[in-house]
Amino acid sequence: MAGRLDVRKTYKLYIGGAFPRSESGRSYAVADSRGRFLANASHASRKDARDAVVAARKAFDGWSGATAYNRGQVLYRVAELMEGRRDQFVEEVLAAEGGGRAKATAAVDAAIDRWVWYAGWTDKVAQVAGSANPVAGPYFNFSTPEPTGVVAALAPQSSSLLGLVSVVAPIVCVGNTVVVVTSADRPLPAVTLSEVLATSDVPGGVVNVLTGHAAELGPWLADHLDVNAIDLTGAAGDTDLAVDLEVRAAENTKRVLRSPAAEPDWTATPDGPRRILAFCETKTVWHPMGV
Repeated sequence: MAGRLDVRKTYKLYIGGAFPRSESGRSYAVADSRGRFLANASHASRKDARDAVVAARKAFDGWSGATAYNRGQVLYRVAELMEGRRDQFVEEVLAAEGGGRAKATAAVDAAIDRWVWYAGWTDKVAQVAGSANPVAGPYFNFSTPEPTGVVAALAPQSSSLLGLVSVVAPIVCVGNTVVVVTSADRPLPAVTLSEVLATSDVPGGVVNVLTGHAAELGPWLADHLDVNAIDLTGAAGDTDLAVDLEVRAAENTKRVLRSPAAEPDWTATPDGPRRILAFCETKTVWHPMGV
């Protein structure tokens, strides 16, 4: 009996809850940590980026309008499904990043826990960042954080899964939608995460995943007038790209989470809701007191 051939996986984009190939027809080779061929990934184009922004905008009203408690349940469900595919994630992170199985396992476990951590913030961030303000006059005055809208994000280049989750989860937990450009050299765990999102309760369009190069896609997202904010974490170490994207974002008044000089230690516990609040607006409401 002839030996069985493996079923090769096709790695696609994730836009609006679907898995299209790039409209450009392009792909690029992805290698493992030792330089050996792993797979071909779709090479997203500016048209794919525009389609992803359209999908994110379409999903925004429903996602931001959901209760904080419901969003927490949805994000926790992502962690549940990742736990069920834990071994697959470990293999993909190990192939992408190297460093040994123990390190890959720790990164996957931390990524799962990170979803749970941000799921817990969904119904607490308003209590931490909101306030009742003293005013002169017969009024109640309240300030509350609200999502800013559609956020573009450049995922970290070295941390294929944990860094990606650490960037995406705080954006969506408060009600934003996101278009994220994965690590160019290590995109495969992000595509598997897309499959988890597609089979979870996360509505299509809330998270859109583009595989490709930040230097190509970043300028189009920074220029896009329907993108309200941009996270430049993935530009760490590329000062020219980071400065160019900041200038482009400033020209159309985007919120910008600036690129760090070097990638953070993603294994460390997040420093409170800082990344969440980077993509929030503060709404202040006046209400007359009863007389």
